[in-house]
Order: sequence, then C-alpha cells, then structure tokens
Amino acid sequence: MSGILDLLNSPMGKQLISGVAGQTGQSESGTAGLLSMAMPVLMGAMKRNASTPEGAQGLMSALSSKHDGSILENLGGLFGGGVDQSVMDDGAGILGHILGDKQPQVQNALSQKSGIDAGSVASILKVAAPLLMGVLGQQAKQQNVSDANGLGNVLGGLLGGGSNAGQQQSLIESFLDSDGDGSILDDVAGMVLGGNNSSSSGLGGLLGGLFGK
Repeated sequence: MSGILDLLNSPMGKQLISGVAGQTGQSESGTAGLLSMAMPVLMGAMKRNASTPEGAQGLMSALSSKHDGSILENLGGLFGGGVDQSVMDDGAGILGHILGDKQPQVQNALSQKSGIDAGSVASILKVAAPLLMGVLGQQAKQQNVSDANGLGNVLGGLLGGGSNAGQQQSLIESFLDSDGDGSILDDVAGMVLGGNNSSSSGLGGLLGGLFGK
C-alpha cells in the first residue's frame, strides 16, 4: 500500500495539491510543501485516536457512513467552483476531533515552518482533512476493514512502514501528546521548526528524512 506522501506525488495527489492551492490562493509548491508536513501529522493524530476502543469505533463509524472515499472520485467537481462550505465545515470538525486543543499550536508551527500565513494553513487543513479521511475510507473499503486492528493496520500503512516507522510514530505522538505536563505544548513550535538549529532537525526535516524526501 502506498504511503500518504506517495499519494501526494501521484496524479490524484497533484490534482489535490493544485485544487487546494487554487482554493486558498497559495502557490502549488508552497501547498505541496505544507501538505507533505501536515498530512503525516494528521494521519498520526488519527492513528493515536484510533488506539482507544472508543476512538476506533468513532472512526470506523465515520468511514462507513460518510467518508467512504467517494469524495476522491470527482476532485475536478470538488475544486471546480470552489470547495463547498459543507466540506470546509466537515474539515473543521475533523481537525477539532483529532487535534483537540493542539490545533492552534499545530497550525502556527506549520505556518512558521512553511512560510504560509496561519489563516491559510487553517484553510488548507480544512480542505485536506476530508480528503485524508476519503483516502483512509477508500483503503479501508478496499481491504474490507471491519475492526480496530484492521483500521490500525491501514493507518500504519498510510504512514509508511519500514525501519523508521516506529521512530516516526513516536515523533508524531510526542508532538500530539495530550497527557504531558504542558512542556510538550511549549515546545510544539520548536519541534516543528527545530529551534535555532538547522531546519533538518525540526519535525519537517525529520519527517522528510523518514519519508525519503
């Protein structure tokens, strides 16, 4: 199964990037760079949420009822006249659910790393979230996933396997840690931006290396 960043490099991914860029008025290269950082973080957050029985059940329910992958079948129509407000509202709900109170920090950190203003980052993530759910739903349907274990396998596959998978997942989990003592929150921007070190030491650089970019 292709990882999420492989999908961004596919013809469908290029259409998605072009559509999201047009919707938000950003350059395609900037949008692609932001999505390559944001998609693994969002997918990692979904995987973290699905690690509890309640979270897995909620995600399974959403995939079976609404996010079955059909949104990916007409990207031209989705972006043709501008993304419908209902899709944006859906994206806002997904982000609120998977990122919780970390959403502002994640968006601000991605903004600083990508050079795209935080408002545009928020808009891009609102469009990306339902599409990401569509990818997940499509994969789950193709693999006849019916339980939390299967769902975890699909999420893991989209995050990419290989020797770096554990390192990558622990990085994303620490970034999204909701059980910490608060110090994680203080360091979110630093983790993404790499502090005063070179950008390759930040989350974006680490994720890029882990995904072979």
